[in-house]
Amino acid sequence: MSSSGHMIDHPGPVSWSEAARREIDAIFAKYPDTKSATLPIIWLAVREFGWISPQVEVILGEVLKRPLNEIHSVVTFYTMFPQGPLGRHHIQICRNIACWLANAPELMEHLVAKLGIRPGEVSADGRFSLEEVECLAYCECAPALRIDGRYEGNLTREKIDRIVEEAR
Repeated sequence: MSSSGHMIDHPGPVSWSEAARREIDAIFAKYPDTKSATLPIIWLAVREFGWISPQVEVILGEVLKRPLNEIHSVVTFYTMFPQGPLGRHHIQICRNIACWLANAPELMEHLVAKLGIRPGEVSADGRFSLEEVECLAYCECAPALRIDGRYEGNLTREKIDRIVEEAR
């Protein structure tokens, strides 16, 4: 989604690669009911296209034989499916109660100042994107973030600075 809240499309037409089509067949072999295959196929689309745009939702509906509104409902329900381009290093910071009580709002502002972007944006150089998420399920190490699928907890300003510098 763009920072204005509107879904954005890929710059050109999207279609499945031959490798993705083979993977779709393998997924359907494991999940003969197309509803059961929905999440694995959406994950495949994220790997294939980088994010789920309206164009990608259309081809997901075609392959899953599901109405577009159902596909859109699933994509927008789960925060794990990006709906816009991401930076090379995608940072998700938890805003749930354990992290909030452990200073996550101040740490988010530190990240905003350090990266020069707000949640939902990508840095001008395409290196970083930032997102607030409801829960990373890492409460025992609050406050927490996830960068490139790796979890980091017990955050401080200094630890965030180190994480960002290592990613640069």
